[in-house]
Amino acid sequence: MAIDSAASSVIGAYSPREPPPVWDEVAPLVKAVVTATIERVPYAVEDLLHVVARLAIWAEGRGVDREPSAWLRTETIDGFVLTGCAGLAPGTLRTYRTWLRRVRDVLIWDEGGESEGIHLSAPPAPAPPYEPDELVQLRSWAQRLRPRARSDALALLALGDGLGLAPGEVARLRGSHLRRTRSGACVLGSEVFGRLLVARAQWEDDLAELARGAGDDFLFRPGHQDPPPDNLVAAWTWQHRPDDPLPRLNARRLRASWIVSLMRRRIDPGVIAAAAGLASTASLARYQHFVAPPSVRETARLLRGNK
Repeated sequence: MAIDSAASSVIGAYSPREPPPVWDEVAPLVKAVVTATIERVPYAVEDLLHVVARLAIWAEGRGVDREPSAWLRTETIDGFVLTGCAGLAPGTLRTYRTWLRRVRDVLIWDEGGESEGIHLSAPPAPAPPYEPDELVQLRSWAQRLRPRARSDALALLALGDGLGLAPGEVARLRGSHLRRTRSGACVLGSEVFGRLLVARAQWEDDLAELARGAGDDFLFRPGHQDPPPDNLVAAWTWQHRPDDPLPRLNARRLRASWIVSLMRRRIDPGVIAAAAGLASTASLARYQHFVAPPSVRETARLLRGNK
C-alpha cells in the first residue's frame, strides 16, 4: 500500500509519550497495520497510531498472540475498550471501538465467500527460544536472588518454560489454581484458561512449592492489583537483569522454549497447539525453523511405528 510521504514520516517517527518496555517489540506491527489501512479509513494518522498502539500494548500485557489478526478480533477489541481504557469518557470508548472495527474491516474482506487478509510489511515472528544451557544458568541465577525476587524469578521460569503460559496468563495465575496429582504431576485445569495444562516434570516441585506459599494469592508478584498492570512482567524483568553473558529473562522467550521443546520431542502438534491455546496447528509453523529435522534413524522409527 503506497501512502503519501507526510503520513509515512509520521508513522515512521511515532512512539507513545511514555513507551513501555514492550513497545519496541510491537512497534513494527503497529506501524504496519496503520500503513496498510490509513488510506482507506477517514481518520488522522496520529489518532490511528495512538489507538492501535494502545490496543497492541494492552494485548501484549494480556498474553494475546502478537499478530494483528488476534488484536483485532471482536472479543479482543471489546476487552480492550472495557478494561484497557480506564478513565476515558463513554463517547471516547465508542469511538475507539468504531475505529478499531473499521481497521479490521479494511484488513479483512470477503470475496467469493472466503476471507482474505492484506499482507503486512512486518509479519510477526515468534520470540526465539532459550537454549537448554541458558535455561539451566537462568535457573541457577534465580536461585541465588533474595527470597522475594527468587520466588518471582522461579515463578516466571516455571510458568513460562514449565507450563507455556503467555505473559498475561503468568500475571493472573494463583497458587490455588494448581493441583498436584498422586503421581506428582502439577496440573492446571481447563477452568482457568480454557485448556488443560500439565507442567513439565523438571518444574513440578518448584511449582508445587510456589503454589503452597502463594495459596489464593498470585504466584508471580503476590499482592499485585487485579486486574494486573499491563507491564507487570516486563517491568519486573527490566529491573531484574542477570549479569552478562546471561540473556535477559523474557516471558515470551520462555513460552517459545516450552513450545519448541515439545516440538523437538515430536509430540503430536494437535496436543501442543491445544495446550498452548493456539487456534490451530498452523500457528506452530512459525517455530519450525527452531526444530532440527529428525535423523534418518529417527525418521525410520517414526514411519515404521509399532507392531
